Amino acid sequence: MTRAVPRPRTALLLLAALVALAACSSSPSPTPSPEPSPSSSRWQPEPGTRWQWQLEGRVDTKVDVPVYDIDGFENDAATVRRLHRDGRKVICYINAGAWESFRPDKADFPKAVRGMSNGWKGERWLDIRQLDVLRPLMAKRFDMCRDKGFDAVEPDLLDGYLNRTGFPLTAEHQLAYNRMIAKLAHERGMSVGLKNDMPQIPQLVGDFDFAVNEECAQFDECATLKPFVDAGKAVFHVEYAEPTSEFCAQARALGLSSMRKKLNLGVWRQPC
Repeated sequence: MTRAVPRPRTALLLLAALVALAACSSSPSPTPSPEPSPSSSRWQPEPGTRWQWQLEGRVDTKVDVPVYDIDGFENDAATVRRLHRDGRKVICYINAGAWESFRPDKADFPKAVRGMSNGWKGERWLDIRQLDVLRPLMAKRFDMCRDKGFDAVEPDLLDGYLNRTGFPLTAEHQLAYNRMIAKLAHERGMSVGLKNDMPQIPQLVGDFDFAVNEECAQFDECATLKPFVDAGKAVFHVEYAEPTSEFCAQARALGLSSMRKKLNLGVWRQPC
């Protein structure tokens, strides 16, 4: 919060103006950091909002849902505009927890922040302790999402501390990193979703505008997402192995936005 500065007395106005003029002439003004967008101006998806999640292949814009979650690198501004013309909100998928060898900014990530493989080809966990290194890199990715017109960001892999990454990551490291990620999105006027990271939902529900979850039904964890629903925030949820007959009744009772998807996250979907 910015603290209010008292208005100077009338007798000091001229002196203050002269001092400011001298400062401006002697050195350039620094570029200010983006100010966080007021929460009232950001999109806030409500519990139960229907959605499509497609990260593979050319986006099928004909799915009759109000929200699309698509890859930020693989889709251009024209695709986002097309979805907007159809009255849809669009979420920008970005990997925030792992280095990816197939992205155009791969060389920007120093080798020192690249850890063990996360099990996906060409991906390595990031050392999220190095906030000063990763903040500007993630800021550039979020700038890309904003410039393409996305309404929100889905930053993937926000739970590195629960995995074997090659770094001694703790829950506190993850909280600091995830809050930094949320702030970057909000500074650019975009909503942001908490991806998985179930144990830290109580601490982070106030920092994020919605949640994205994979397989909470399979692991009997869906009730853990209730704080988001209680706060009036959507939980976008998918299952891969569980049939809809096994999870949809509970999902509806909890207020989740649930569907079954194939692991490649193509066009196919089976909503509740």
